[in-house]
Amino acid sequence: MNVIEINNLTKQYGKSRGIIDVNLKIEEGEIFGFIGPNGAGKSTTIRTLLGLIYPTSGTATIFGKNCIENPEVRQSLGYLPSEVFYYDNMKVIDLLKYSASFYKKDCTKRIHELAEIMDLDLKKKIDDLSFGNKKKVGIVQGLLHEPKLIILDEPTSGLDPLMQQRFFELIKEENKKGATVFFSSHILGEVQKMCDRVAFIKDGKIIKLEKMSTLQENNYKKISIEAKSGIKKDEFNISGVSNFSVEGNIASFIFRGNVNSITKKLSEIDLSNISIEEPDLEEIFMHYYNKED
Repeated sequence: MNVIEINNLTKQYGKSRGIIDVNLKIEEGEIFGFIGPNGAGKSTTIRTLLGLIYPTSGTATIFGKNCIENPEVRQSLGYLPSEVFYYDNMKVIDLLKYSASFYKKDCTKRIHELAEIMDLDLKKKIDDLSFGNKKKVGIVQGLLHEPKLIILDEPTSGLDPLMQQRFFELIKEENKKGATVFFSSHILGEVQKMCDRVAFIKDGKIIKLEKMSTLQENNYKKISIEAKSGIKKDEFNISGVSNFSVEGNIASFIFRGNVNSITKKLSEIDLSNISIEEPDLEEIFMHYYNKED
């Protein structure tokens, strides 16, 4: 079952680019990563999916329903926006109780459990909280009703490393209990830790959708070489090579493809040293971005 289905979703802001023909299907129970730099279209996609802004064309559904036509579907999801804003004079506990009042269940115990995990002081006023603590409020607010779908837009901005780790553990626990997670980020290490599949978005368009395991398989290699004489960049203008950099007699690059083709090329060079290793997700990510430039 697909919890989220997005088909040819487009949002234009006058003459400005928003998102263009975005297509995604997110399966029940998976943690799905939505990756791209700031301004790539991640938040626009999420806000259009949730019916917070209207699409120019295309469709988006959650549990088979459009959020604009069926706003009640939002009862089953928890949403953490990239930026959170609250009434400053309210106490944290009052805000969370108010949020809980929209759901047909007693969330009091759950609020206190989540606040303890995230080290959130429920007695403080919103106005007295740092940006990171306001983000904690957003996390508790998004999870207090134990949603079936959790949508997170840049969730860890403002959190210190300890709180980030607690947050990841919390999300993994919710996923184990059956929640589907749609997770937007520009921090590739987060996605590498968390997600089953990942979609790369650039300039409003999806440029790649892949299983995390596939991204990290052996068909990608990070190669560094040192030659006994100078290396020319155009010597490596071959299919599968990206992120090529050269300084004097030392060059490095990412290679994807048949290893025989790159070893044949390397055999033509008088090498003094070579290193071949698995690239991390960030380097794979840049491979896709550079390939689309």
